[in-house]
Amino acid sequence: MAALLPGPWNPAVAAKQIASIDNYSKGRVAVNVVSGWFKMEFTSIGQWWLDHGERYRRSREFIACLKGIWTQDSFNFKGDFYQFHDYPLKPKPVATPDRPWPEIFQGCNSIDARENAVAGSDYYFMNGNTPEGFQTQIKDVKERAEQHGRGGEVKFAVNGFVIARGTEEAAIRVLQEIQGKADLAAANDLVQYNDGFKTKLIGTPEQIADRILLIKFLGVQILLVAFLHYEDDIKQFGEQVLSLVRKIEAEGRGTDEAYEISLTGDMYREITE
Repeated sequence: MAALLPGPWNPAVAAKQIASIDNYSKGRVAVNVVSGWFKMEFTSIGQWWLDHGERYRRSREFIACLKGIWTQDSFNFKGDFYQFHDYPLKPKPVATPDRPWPEIFQGCNSIDARENAVAGSDYYFMNGNTPEGFQTQIKDVKERAEQHGRGGEVKFAVNGFVIARGTEEAAIRVLQEIQGKADLAAANDLVQYNDGFKTKLIGTPEQIADRILLIKFLGVQILLVAFLHYEDDIKQFGEQVLSLVRKIEAEGRGTDEAYEISLTGDMYREITE
């Protein structure tokens, strides 16, 4: 998944590069359109810093341009931020009936972000939350999608940071060590804008498997995870956590949303409150 920041990125350049990578990878690329929150990321390279609503309005045009360039032989567009006249792109990205273009993710919790997601994105990308918080967000986005004539088309993804250890106490100690060594301002930004810790994939493999099932049966299709030590932790995650998730699913658990919330909901709240 490539993160694209409208402003620093031109949609024509982004569309061409993503199309090339998509062909090399045989259709495995996705993009996360991030509207931006860090002012210096724009001003340090001479880009205008727009207010919140305008940044998301530009992102909506950016997404429309990506999809148009990827799917039309001669793309025309006249917006407030981008304009195209008979613009061609070859080769196009890999296209299938289930995936007509590289899937587009739109994140953040604001109303502007939710409106962008339902207007043209494939996924609404959520940060960490309580079970009830996820339910509220998903319900709201689904209702907005219906209003845009896209009922059932918008899917959901969640960001999470995984710390799997033999005991919950050991996992929490690792979390505290990470937070203790972090720059305070950077840590505050991490909590405010990413909230990966709040997804609460922190504890024993059994606890994390329970939480993954909960997230799935709240209506989330993709869980994007990060690790402290990728090479070792990914191997452990596959062997100890994902294998357990598959085993629990095969046994038939996970069909009762209320039960899943009752089983692991309090563990979520300990981190998020």
